[in-house]
Amino acid sequence: MKSVLILITAVVLLMSCSRQPDNPFSREFDTPFGTPPFDRIREAHFLPAFQAGIEDEKREIEAIATHPETPTFANTLEALDRTGESLSRVRDVFFNLYSAMTNDRMDEIAKQVSPMLSKHRDDILLDERLFRRVKAVYEEREKLNLQPEQAMLLEKQYKDFVRGGANLDPAGKETLRKINEELSLLSLKFGENVLKEDNAFELVIEDSADLDGLPEGAVAAAAEAASERNKPGKWIFTLHKPSLIPFLQYSKRRDMREKMFKAYIMRGDNGNAQDNKAVASRIASLRAQKAALLGYPTYAHFALEESMAAEPGQVYSLLRRLWKPALKRAAQEAASLQALIDREGSSFKLQPWDWWYYAEKLKKAEYDLDEEMLRPYFKLENVIKGVFTVAQKLYGLSFKELRNLPVYHPDVQAFEVTDADGSHVGILYTDYFPRPSKRGGAWMSNYRDQYRKDGKNIRPIIVNVGNFTKPTSEKPSLLTLEEVETLFHEFGHALHGLLANTTYRRMSGTSVPRDFVELPSQIMENWAKEPEVLKMYARHFETDEPMPDALIDKIRKSSLFNQGFATTEYLAASFLDMDWHVLTDTTQQDANTFEKKSLDAIGLIPEIVTRYRTPHFRHVFGGGYAAGYYSYIWAEVLDADAFEAFREKGLFDPETAGAFRKHILSAGGSEDAMTLYRRFRGAEPKIDPLLKKRGLI
Repeated sequence: MKSVLILITAVVLLMSCSRQPDNPFSREFDTPFGTPPFDRIREAHFLPAFQAGIEDEKREIEAIATHPETPTFANTLEALDRTGESLSRVRDVFFNLYSAMTNDRMDEIAKQVSPMLSKHRDDILLDERLFRRVKAVYEEREKLNLQPEQAMLLEKQYKDFVRGGANLDPAGKETLRKINEELSLLSLKFGENVLKEDNAFELVIEDSADLDGLPEGAVAAAAEAASERNKPGKWIFTLHKPSLIPFLQYSKRRDMREKMFKAYIMRGDNGNAQDNKAVASRIASLRAQKAALLGYPTYAHFALEESMAAEPGQVYSLLRRLWKPALKRAAQEAASLQALIDREGSSFKLQPWDWWYYAEKLKKAEYDLDEEMLRPYFKLENVIKGVFTVAQKLYGLSFKELRNLPVYHPDVQAFEVTDADGSHVGILYTDYFPRPSKRGGAWMSNYRDQYRKDGKNIRPIIVNVGNFTKPTSEKPSLLTLEEVETLFHEFGHALHGLLANTTYRRMSGTSVPRDFVELPSQIMENWAKEPEVLKMYARHFETDEPMPDALIDKIRKSSLFNQGFATTEYLAASFLDMDWHVLTDTTQQDANTFEKKSLDAIGLIPEIVTRYRTPHFRHVFGGGYAAGYYSYIWAEVLDADAFEAFREKGLFDPETAGAFRKHILSAGGSEDAMTLYRRFRGAEPKIDPLLKKRGLI
């Protein structure tokens, strides 16, 4: 009885504080452009705000479910799209910060709110009264004379309910609730474990002789990392990409390269508290159970139903078509690297931790080019100016830094984006340097979607996050070519969000099929290496001289170098993802045995390791890419074909750029993805431009 009273008291206290007058989430943000007041937001605000947001949306849903009038598109579908604004306000801020600025308290909050949010979503999608109203409108859809975006909203919301279990019996609904709750917690746990593994490892070097071969910038960054960790006079290398990759490319200490590489690929597979093998296997098992419960052959069928690929067979068909030439090219590359090892008089067989090192040596020998020759021309600030210039020339956009806008970390910059006519487009935050509180990789996200409300166009608030090479006390941030391409990539996602121009939040910006969402990002990468564009932004950080034509020509000539490796390691991860999600056996698998069987089946050569192994495959087990990691290559078919239009008519042809903005960037998910693509290109995409781009034909 005492424990019950304590629980009741805790609930009452939580509800009473959910309307804290000083809680920034209790009302619309009173900041310039409605941006989050990061300077006033405290961790103590999140739980009460989540509780209040859930309560608000419950009341909004109840009003729709009990509406006395006959269900219509306006009083049911449009009303549903307008619900949950206060919940979105706190959810978007919290989960963005959770990815970029987490700590133990944020981890605990995430564990508390994730089951709450899972239950809340299930409460909505399993509400029989609400579904009856949605279904009634859906069944009358042919008579309603809906506009394309309205028809798509109806289609998506109806499917949300069906895919959310609305047609299940009471026992099935209860089972689905339990599965969804467990999945929400396991995904959090998976990501938390990977972050802890990333941060736990460090290679400490005490003798300067062990730095042989490493670039000056990598050594300086390692010295600063050691100083930050109270180990002055030493050098520390970590598993964050700006530290890991240069070490693998240049260190002459083969034993240390092996140690770094194995630490990276063994994340989540060390038999410790952060071991993710059982977590991943349980997630796959629960997803298979969920798919079966909802009437799908596999989870891949469930996940792909809303994609351009539509079903697993289409995905496997594309992957296999690419796999054979990619594997052949990778085997040729491996032979070339082994020949280089032999010529140098070494007697060992090429291993995965050797690939980066000898590939860099071979590129230097064949093209007189290595990453360190390019870095001085890729000062971060110049690259940012470059991508902004591309956006200006393509779409007429301007970017003005707002130095007085509150930000959540000193590394973050805020920009107002305006259109050619001076009108406000949106706000863009950038956050580009690694830190222990930030998960690895790079991504784009929203603090607010674009949509229309009461006749007003609510403009988006977007963030680009990365983990690029940090500045040191002596040099600015100098990026690798891969980091430059990543920055352009994520900026493409940002444009998709910034230029959104739809009525409904459900359709806005990147709310498109997973295998279509990468088109705007991947097409932007093409501009990064175009000679005309390089001359705009690639300038030496000391002399401000533009990159020489000879160096630009070397980049062009080496563009197909190592593409067998890059394509093969990516495709291997895509096969692994699909194999986990076409399981029909719902018992838990041994993750390492399953992974080995998957990779052996496609004949992955031993010199190459899949880009992501199961225990740290965060895209799939801790993110939204389950049965969807293939989407990058699917979208690359689209982007290679789409960029041909710009090549044909000019890199900055106004008509082509205007069509891409109108039919792709602004349209969001308002119509079928292939319909939108055909409207831009005039035909469905061809695969040949991709094969040519990767040197596979």
